[in-house]
Amino acid sequence: MDFRGKKYERGSNWSDPEVVELLQLWADESVQLELESCLRNQHVFNRIAEVLREKGIHRTGDQCREKIKKMKLEYRRIKDNSKAPRGGRTWKFYDVMDRVLNSRPALAYGPMGGGVMATQVLPGGVVEGYHHQFTAPALPFGHSQHPELMEIKCEEVNSDEHCLTPEPPAAVSYQQGCPEEHEMERAFLERAQNDSPISRVEIPIETSVSPSGFSEPSMANSSRMQNAVPRPGFSALHRLRKKRKGQRVKDPLDDLLLKTLTSQRAMEERFLQMEERRFQRDLDVEERRMQLEQRRFELEREHEFRMFNVFAQMLSILKQSNGSASPSLAMPRGLDFSQMLSELMGRVGDNQRGPRARGLAGSRGNMCGFCPPEGFRCSPYLSARGNVANVFRGSDEEGYKAYHADKYDEDTNPNGIINFGTSENKLCCDLMSKRLKEQLTQTDMNLMEPLLLQYPDWKGHMFLREEVARFLTYYCKAPAPLKAENVIILNGCGSLFSALATVLCDPGEAVLIATPFYGGITQSVFLYGNVKLVYAYLDSKITGTSTRPFQLTVDKLEKALQDALAEGVTVRALILLNPQNPLGDIYSLSELRDYLEFAKRHELHVIVDEIYMLSVFDESATFHSVLGMDRLPDPQRTHVMWGITKDFAVSGIRFGTLYTENQDVANAVASLCYFHGVCGPVQHKVAQLLRDREWINQVYLRANHARLKAAHTYVTDELKTLGVPFLNRNAGFFVWIDFRKYLRTGTFEEEMLLWRRFLDNKVLLSCGKAFECSEPGWFRIIFADKTNRLQLGMQRIRKVLEEQEREILSEEKQQPCQSDQDGKADSTDEVIFVSRHQESSCAGSSNLSDLIGLLQQQMRSSDWLQKNAAEQLA
Repeated sequence: MDFRGKKYERGSNWSDPEVVELLQLWADESVQLELESCLRNQHVFNRIAEVLREKGIHRTGDQCREKIKKMKLEYRRIKDNSKAPRGGRTWKFYDVMDRVLNSRPALAYGPMGGGVMATQVLPGGVVEGYHHQFTAPALPFGHSQHPELMEIKCEEVNSDEHCLTPEPPAAVSYQQGCPEEHEMERAFLERAQNDSPISRVEIPIETSVSPSGFSEPSMANSSRMQNAVPRPGFSALHRLRKKRKGQRVKDPLDDLLLKTLTSQRAMEERFLQMEERRFQRDLDVEERRMQLEQRRFELEREHEFRMFNVFAQMLSILKQSNGSASPSLAMPRGLDFSQMLSELMGRVGDNQRGPRARGLAGSRGNMCGFCPPEGFRCSPYLSARGNVANVFRGSDEEGYKAYHADKYDEDTNPNGIINFGTSENKLCCDLMSKRLKEQLTQTDMNLMEPLLLQYPDWKGHMFLREEVARFLTYYCKAPAPLKAENVIILNGCGSLFSALATVLCDPGEAVLIATPFYGGITQSVFLYGNVKLVYAYLDSKITGTSTRPFQLTVDKLEKALQDALAEGVTVRALILLNPQNPLGDIYSLSELRDYLEFAKRHELHVIVDEIYMLSVFDESATFHSVLGMDRLPDPQRTHVMWGITKDFAVSGIRFGTLYTENQDVANAVASLCYFHGVCGPVQHKVAQLLRDREWINQVYLRANHARLKAAHTYVTDELKTLGVPFLNRNAGFFVWIDFRKYLRTGTFEEEMLLWRRFLDNKVLLSCGKAFECSEPGWFRIIFADKTNRLQLGMQRIRKVLEEQEREILSEEKQQPCQSDQDGKADSTDEVIFVSRHQESSCAGSSNLSDLIGLLQQQMRSSDWLQKNAAEQLA
């Protein structure tokens, strides 16, 4: 580890082999060039330290730089004084430093062609060497350097003073064996001399590992360096020496030295472990401090946003007094509301852009039934629309990001999040994968004509549009063959919603839709076209002409439309989801005809999304497509969408198709295909897939329906065991569940708390707020998943519900003695979570004086004004 500070600088405790390795790296030509060409050289020594660590020498960059600095100072001292150091001893590294610093000629290569040897010449003629194999690829610098012979000489003198580096220990002699073995070896060497040329060879010696990790000669053989000649019989000589090695007398000093070195290494490792734990503990403390600071910042921003919401309600009441409020409208007309709020908050601050973006964010939260994330701050780099798009996300987006950051995997991450919130069919991935692999081996699937690599007709290649027309004619049971010229290809149904909203509505106009509905439609129609949604709220109670919960009737559509028209909002279209997401309802032919007749009376376009039409998994349920009707009430205003992502379990392939008989609409949408087109090779593969009618009918649909039914049965049986109400439908991948009894209070705040509790227990669901449901407590669960994930996910759901139920029962027992405290809940908390369907009643029961009092309470409970008034009111 790289420990900073003086405490850990061990620059003076370098052994000779470590210094040799350091000098070998530092003396490299590329290193010297880099050191001379840059002002800051810390990164060079850091790379040297990395190479040393790979060799077992654990030094930091600072220690390497400090050692080189000391050696350069010692070299200059000797050179300037023109004499040896005190005591008369010659410094062993002087020649090496002199070659590098004075740019002397390169050192001679060693005779072995790769070994680097540092020798020490003593008066008695005994040669000691520190050998370490150093290869050029180990250098992390610009170019490699050929191995050199670095000679480091030192003369032994009678002095008590120490050199800069420790001397090698004294030699320990061994018994060399019997005279017969000496004679055998001498005869063997004499016989081999006549067979090969003489060359200098380094005989391997016993080595031991130092506490620093560097392999150095053992103390027993550190004084023995031999020159030998490589001969054909060298291996036999080596075996002879190994045999003699086992006969050597073991010196007691060897065991003592080994134990000493082992203890020293253990102490160093223990010390490093303790330092590592201390460093990790400091990091944990700093991380907790940052989390607390972030939480404090989020609470402060949350309080500011509550105050802005109070301002928004005050303005809403003022607008209602002029007759301009409507509970069914999802968004105010244009951006007048945000501009008014911007002007109001602009008096508080001199930065006009920030308050305006905050006003937009605040109005966006009231428009779509969800709020900007805590701590949101507008970006000065974005326009007003950009800031709205930046906060245009709800619980689905938050949960989806958390899921991708911690995905469940049976092998690698068994404690990850199980995704029951994203509508994907994961039951038939094996069938589609096998089919696509088979098609990849066929010549028709690998076809890559030049036509596929060029710009297509913006409506899509004609061969694909013809195949889609035949496919829809067959599965929608159309009374007459559908025409290919009425087919348009885009990259997904989300792009189709955006394109249709843009070409059918002007900015500020609206589209009628029944709630609950797939929340992604709001984003699709608003971000590009600035088109609003008018909600026809459905509820779980069976009243009036309703025969089932959440039933869509013409009366409810009529009421929502008239409320919007009374406010002066123009409604251009009606969106129908069949089968319905998230309810799973399948509309009958009579219901479809009633909806289309209603749209014709009011001259509304009808956008019918039938993306789940092949996912009706029960034989008792029958799907009826709009394209299968004998006569459409208004064919020029009826547009049908379908895609392969749901029915064929390929969410990753973005493919959607639109069928419309209105050529003006078709041409207008086709002009946007330039931005949302599908590439030629994908169009070819999809056409081949849709053409294989036999495989679809006999293999895929049978297996898909059987697996969907089995998974649906398992989940619904588990819900029945828990006693949880739900809608029992036979289409799609989802079950609409009633968790209202697990909410302490019937608010969307409690619903969001329950949703987060599910997420904390590693299971992702979709709450009713994301679908604009008018009743808190409804959740959607996706059951089109593998059995093991379904079982584990339902176990986690059961655990959360049981804990929630126990807590609610415990609180109910304590309620009689705490009734006074229960009535003192902070009413300001409800401002953030106010839902669109509650705004009319809230506005009707509130008055301006109550809101002013609420605002004063917020000011007294926060230091926000104190922190901002001095700067912004100056």
